[in-house]
Amino acid sequence: MNGSDLFLKSDRTNNSHRGIIVGFDPGLTVGIAILDLNGNLISLVSCKEIRRSEIISHIIKYGNTVLVATDVYPIPKTVKKLATILNSKIWSPYKCMSIESKIDIVDSYLQYDNNKSLEISKNAHERDALAAAVKTYRDHYNKFQQITKRAEKAELDDRAIESVKMLVINGVSISNAIKQISEDITKENTILKGSDNNLDIINVSKQGIISVGTGMNSVESTTDNTHKNIGRTDYDDVVISKLKHKLKSQKRYIDNLKRKNILLEEDNRYYKAEISKLQSKADKLHNNYTKKILQEKEVSSKIAIIKRIQEKYNEEKSRRIQLEEELRSLTEIKPLKISGNNLPVKIIEFFTKEGIREACDKWEIRTDDIVLLKNSEGGGSQTASMIINLGVKAVITMDKISDPAENIFEENMVPLIPANRVKMTSMAEFYLVNSKDFKMEIEKWKEHVNLQREQENNKNLLKLVDEYRAQRRRP
Repeated sequence: MNGSDLFLKSDRTNNSHRGIIVGFDPGLTVGIAILDLNGNLISLVSCKEIRRSEIISHIIKYGNTVLVATDVYPIPKTVKKLATILNSKIWSPYKCMSIESKIDIVDSYLQYDNNKSLEISKNAHERDALAAAVKTYRDHYNKFQQITKRAEKAELDDRAIESVKMLVINGVSISNAIKQISEDITKENTILKGSDNNLDIINVSKQGIISVGTGMNSVESTTDNTHKNIGRTDYDDVVISKLKHKLKSQKRYIDNLKRKNILLEEDNRYYKAEISKLQSKADKLHNNYTKKILQEKEVSSKIAIIKRIQEKYNEEKSRRIQLEEELRSLTEIKPLKISGNNLPVKIIEFFTKEGIREACDKWEIRTDDIVLLKNSEGGGSQTASMIINLGVKAVITMDKISDPAENIFEENMVPLIPANRVKMTSMAEFYLVNSKDFKMEIEKWKEHVNLQREQENNKNLLKLVDEYRAQRRRP
């Protein structure tokens, strides 16, 4: 709906004495919900691209705004400007209202509190404005009930109770508000009563004679104009007296506002000073916190570096211990090589490429060394070739190796001696075998291999002879 349509939809009644709560949803499309101080919905509209002057004109038609309500926090600047123009307080939640809570508030209000004669639209802007207004009314509901009870005891009518509510919302205590309104009513009644006594009877007879009663006597005039002028003069005096009283009341109200403004300005200066102090304190705390965070980050970084150095140290320490053990083992091996009675056996844990490389790094396997193959699983012709290329003298096996690997060793005449055929003595991380006994085992292996080869050659020769004879027999 555009701005001009707003006034077509709005009720154009003028109720300046009535206090109202305005729920306002700002934006390109604004939502406006207006409740009276009894919680009755009297206007609900939304409009697109409307001027602020049109919004103000629409609101003031329904009464005197005492609270402008919003559904978000912090309070938008548009809402603050609207409240300033309407000379009204702002009521907002301590945090933004969720969509679910606004739907619940509106649905509950429409179900139990809605003015049934007003057509309700449920677009988001009107919903948000109505939710803000209803939430504000419910926040003040207990205070309104308390005002109504005390005002009724003072025998004030509904219009006077409305005025008391507006004063209380603007900061006046309930007792003072009731007292002030009661005094105003009393003074107004006194003025009206005095005017009634002065113009007690104004009668026009058939002859055109006017008699004016004053309560004490009556004055008759033979000319209509003379008596009309006398009555008009007395009436004007009453009106002037009433306006003077109203002017004094307005001056008193203005003086009260000025005094209140001075107090508020003093409070404002005090709170500004307090805010400045708190801001300085907050800045100091923030600086200390930032400094502490930086220190903690630096300490954490140093701790991480120390941990990495400690891990590196532990790794190097373990490596040093391992190298010392290997050095000790190598130191023990060298004299054994020189003695000639016993031969050291260097260990290959796994018959894999990686296992062979690790053994070479640890034991410095060289030509004519004897090695013990602890685990033959996974080994083949390639791993056998790696060991042969090292130039080892013999290989002792703990289990059965694969046929391809065994064939490679036999082809290169590297003896494969089962561990159960030799007596090995454990020395720290390596073994020892008697040189004489081991030499005999090597000779046996070589004889066995040579015999196998001779038998294989004989078989091949006989096979060739048989094939030759077969070919000769053919026609």
